[in-house]
Amino acid sequence: MHAQHFAAEGSHLIRYAGKLNCAEINSCFYREHKIETYRKWAAAVPEDFRFAVKATRTITHEGKLRTQGEEALKRFLNQTGALGKKRGPILLQIPPSLAFNHVSGQSFFTMFRELYDGPAVLEPRHVSWFGEEAESLLRKFHIARVAADPALVPAAARPSGWPGLIYFRLHGSPRRYYSAYSEDYLSRLEAELRQVSASVPAWCIFDNTASGAALSNALDLISRCG
Repeated sequence: MHAQHFAAEGSHLIRYAGKLNCAEINSCFYREHKIETYRKWAAAVPEDFRFAVKATRTITHEGKLRTQGEEALKRFLNQTGALGKKRGPILLQIPPSLAFNHVSGQSFFTMFRELYDGPAVLEPRHVSWFGEEAESLLRKFHIARVAADPALVPAAARPSGWPGLIYFRLHGSPRRYYSAYSEDYLSRLEAELRQVSASVPAWCIFDNTASGAALSNALDLISRCG
């Protein structure tokens, strides 16, 4: 359906990177990839291309942001480090069952920052993460909070946490993973991205992939943004 927008030859990644300038690696949430795989991906894309990498579920869902996940985090950082300068933000998506706890959050983010000092974003899915105490903790450790759609609460739709990075993660609504975003929505998103990207790095990831809407929306948005 979108083949006419891309080069006719090359791998899917090479063709994709000829048109778009970033991607979120989601598969590493489910399974580990070899260092050689990350090196291959990095070599396939232009110098200005960046990969966001979703932290393995061993850290976020099974480990629940506990410091006992230190070894899993070290492996993840070592593996994804093979992307070199093309590694962008690390995405920590936590399960809906994981409520905010200041003590455990402080402990995990302290460990996290001792091992990694690069860009990071958090996508919380429990209402307790949208209060000022959680916001303050994220700012302290320079971790941005994802602006997500559909939004769990109104505040979840807005970028927050550390203001040095903006990260929109759009899953599709009203039908999650399927629904395409309207022209009006994309126009508002374009205006906001233009405003914030003048001062800080801004990412926009479409996760409404089940029906193919993500690619259409991404191509539309990048065309609008030039």
